[in-house]
Amino acid sequence: MPDPHHASEPTDTALGEPAATLIVFRKGAAGAPAQILLVERSAQLRFAGGATVFPGGKVDAADHALVAQGPGWASGLDADDAAARVAAVRETLEETGLLVGLAPARPDAAALDASGAQQARAILAQAGSMAPVLAHFGWQLDPAALVPWARWWPRGKPGRVFDTRFYLADLGSGMVDLAVDRTENCHLFWASAAEALAAAARGDLRVIFPTRRNLERLALFDDFATASQHAAAHPVVPIVPQTILRDGEPWLAIPDGHGYPVLGEPLAEAHRA
Repeated sequence: MPDPHHASEPTDTALGEPAATLIVFRKGAAGAPAQILLVERSAQLRFAGGATVFPGGKVDAADHALVAQGPGWASGLDADDAAARVAAVRETLEETGLLVGLAPARPDAAALDASGAQQARAILAQAGSMAPVLAHFGWQLDPAALVPWARWWPRGKPGRVFDTRFYLADLGSGMVDLAVDRTENCHLFWASAAEALAAAARGDLRVIFPTRRNLERLALFDDFATASQHAAAHPVVPIVPQTILRDGEPWLAIPDGHGYPVLGEPLAEAHRA
């Protein structure tokens, strides 16, 4: 009989829509923990409307097509993983105007700076894919800049089940111009993981279950380097939250052993989407 107090590893493989999320670090003030880029989704959106999340979105056909072209940057990567990295870079540029996970592909490549980011975002908005952006500026994907962190596969209503790969990326102390896209999101900001959790506890932010668990895990580390070391020690496998009973009360919980310090919360308090 399953242990009613602990979530087990998933036994079913119901398909979810592939998606990708990027957790972007930047250095905090002297002596302060690193900050993470967060976006507040527009309240009218069907999925996670009004929630504060990390930049990201669905993996689309153009992301897979870019991988299928066979560029050297994708060598050695699983095709689905590579396409998810493209999506994470693309969605972050689209939603925030931030260039991350890119590198020069030729000697005359344009600079990866705020001016280039603004132009690249405009081309992306018009073309809807990264290929024209890369060709125009002479850039290529730099998949090594994205560190695999987790893979979440929450169950939900049809059309709202996402198989999401989470990656870490480091901006260092770089400063760029950021602006929310005003279509899917209404606000973006930098905060440490601990600060974001404190704001959620005050009711200033609404965070869904996966975001809360990942913020709690991120809050264990003061910088990108230690978070990356922790990620390398925990192989990425799909995490499927499950409803369990704890002292007779339904809880939404995840399995232990994946680096998360908090494994669940009462179902009545959990924001699922």
